[in-house]
Amino acid sequence: MPRRSNTLVPVHGARAAQAGTAPEAEPARGRAIRELPATERPRERLAQRGVAGLSAAELIGLVWGSGRRGVSAVDLADEALGRFESLTGLARATEPELESLPGIGAARAAQLLASFELGRRMLADWPTDRWTIRSPADVAERLILQMGRLECEELRVIILNTRNAVLRVATVYQGNVSSSLVRVGELFRDAVRLNASGVILVHNHPSGDPTPSPDDLHLTAEALAAGRLLDIEVLDHLVIGHDMYVSLRDRGVAFDRVGSRAS
Repeated sequence: MPRRSNTLVPVHGARAAQAGTAPEAEPARGRAIRELPATERPRERLAQRGVAGLSAAELIGLVWGSGRRGVSAVDLADEALGRFESLTGLARATEPELESLPGIGAARAAQLLASFELGRRMLADWPTDRWTIRSPADVAERLILQMGRLECEELRVIILNTRNAVLRVATVYQGNVSSSLVRVGELFRDAVRLNASGVILVHNHPSGDPTPSPDDLHLTAEALAAGRLLDIEVLDHLVIGHDMYVSLRDRGVAFDRVGSRAS
């Protein structure tokens, strides 16, 4: 996502006034959180409305606790969100990019990176014993947030029992997911150990375009053939992009149906 700055202008400090000239007027001073009315302070608003009732800037302000001189933590967070155009853009920012923003520095950058990483890990810590897959959307709504913005390709295998309940989600490959590089046996290793009934393949396109490539189709065909031999049904192959996905089953690829497994 291209990043541009339309509203945030770094200020490196005013130059000393030359002899015979009037000093420049100081910019208007912003308000610290403690100077805001109680009804506008993030902690008080959280107590009244709950965490879901706060804006992204207010949540970040609570994480930081304080802003820079003359600028509240909420206003500082709002500037950061504007610099990266959205919360998603801010979550993708690197540590040096965050530290380069006026008033952020190493400590606030670390706090923000840690908060985003906790969110990602929470998504990865799925309650698999309660998760049953009924459609491609059930997979996509969980994995788009995890995989849609990854900068390299990952191939994951969702392992299912006879009721399509998730037994495990295994990451089997990271890098260039090509049918010439991925060993098909790796796709079924954990499924065989768990005596699984079926699997769903999921991988991402870092470009953001989830349109299946010829390699994706070839890998799917090889997985289907191996699954028939192992009596493990390949139910679908999802390609994840930026905030979107493609199900190869929905695209018309002939996946195994009930009664079509090898006997």
